[in-house]
Amino acid sequence: MGAIVAIVGRPNVGKSTFFNRMLQRREAIVDATSGVTRDRHYGKSDWNGREFSLIDTGGYVLGSDDVFEKEIDKQVELAIDEADAILFMVDAETGVTGMDEDVANMLRKVDKPVFLVVNKVDNPQRLDDAVEFYSLGLGDYFTVSSINGSGTGDLLDALVEVLPEKGEKEDEVPRFAVVGRPNAGKSSFINALIGEERYIVTEIAGTTRDSIDTRYNRFGFEFNLVDTAGIRRKSKVQEDLEFYSVMRSVRAIEHCDVCLLVFDATRGFDGQVENIFWLAQRNNKGIVILVNKWDLVDKDTHSVKEYTKLIKQAIEPFTDVPILFISALTKQRIYKAIETAVEVYQNRSKRIPTRKLNDTMLPIIEKTPPPAYKGKYVKVKYCTQLPTAYPQFAFFCNLPQYIREPYKRFLENQLREHFDFTGVPVTIFMRKK
Repeated sequence: MGAIVAIVGRPNVGKSTFFNRMLQRREAIVDATSGVTRDRHYGKSDWNGREFSLIDTGGYVLGSDDVFEKEIDKQVELAIDEADAILFMVDAETGVTGMDEDVANMLRKVDKPVFLVVNKVDNPQRLDDAVEFYSLGLGDYFTVSSINGSGTGDLLDALVEVLPEKGEKEDEVPRFAVVGRPNAGKSSFINALIGEERYIVTEIAGTTRDSIDTRYNRFGFEFNLVDTAGIRRKSKVQEDLEFYSVMRSVRAIEHCDVCLLVFDATRGFDGQVENIFWLAQRNNKGIVILVNKWDLVDKDTHSVKEYTKLIKQAIEPFTDVPILFISALTKQRIYKAIETAVEVYQNRSKRIPTRKLNDTMLPIIEKTPPPAYKGKYVKVKYCTQLPTAYPQFAFFCNLPQYIREPYKRFLENQLREHFDFTGVPVTIFMRKK
């Protein structure tokens, strides 16, 4: 399971610079998914082969100083709840401030690994200044410079030491996470499925306190349903709610096999829903899109066909995703939703024998070879599916560096056409033969 690391601290200590630095290194190695706007506050990073999710809590604070105080407390609480390790960032230039002391007071009570990171240490003088941070009572600290990256190696070495090892699946039962914005009808959907009021569903967003797993067994399917409506009651403010729901969704998405993305048809497939979609896609999870409250939509203006088209435009280029129109209230198509999730789960764990893969793909590649680049011809020799939890394929060729994104997409579309990977992100690597 993915580990989650949160960066906390007051504004302007360089959290975002550090965050971006951590992500860039990875972006350089990993093919950036084309056409995906990345959420500024969440990303994947890795060090020495250990992958973890990084969350920059600071990007969400807006408003004046007194608002800052409250907001930061809330973010630190959330990080304490959700993260496996916490990086507490302070700034050597300004020294210890009252706000730093407040955060330190909260973190001293925590039994999770906390790393005190003194930023902006870019000359020997600052190294001496950093000593005053011992006064925060968090023990040793790491000095870094986010701008030039010095010191980050030691910090990361120590960080990956304490991250939980990737746990093997406790049981082989698929986990389906029900994700979406507050008030999209996630709990009503689960209630309709389970047929008992396991949660109290009301119109107030954020009444389901934590993500609750329900082992579900009906129609011969057995799986765990994870409800992520879990948003703390104390956050009444709208933008908090969005932040909390994104943060909760991150954890649920990391730990599931298939995401059932529920959204309210009357509110449309907006940016926040799209963010959750890309989050699931970036984590290589199966995805089923559920358009809820379809019974409330005026059908003259929106037919199923029109609405489907709108959604597909929003999620290009990954459009091979099932879209179902449901109503949790009237139970319309909710069992179909689960059947579809099971199919997507099976697609995600599908293994294609190498021989069959080559027999199918090589003739297609021969017919439509990669375009020549700088007068050089690329010859693809063979391909194989990698032994990972989700579909990844390696195509071996003489000049992998000359294969461009559109050709990879062509290969992906061919794989989808012949082997049915509906609802599942597919990754393609070009390797040197």
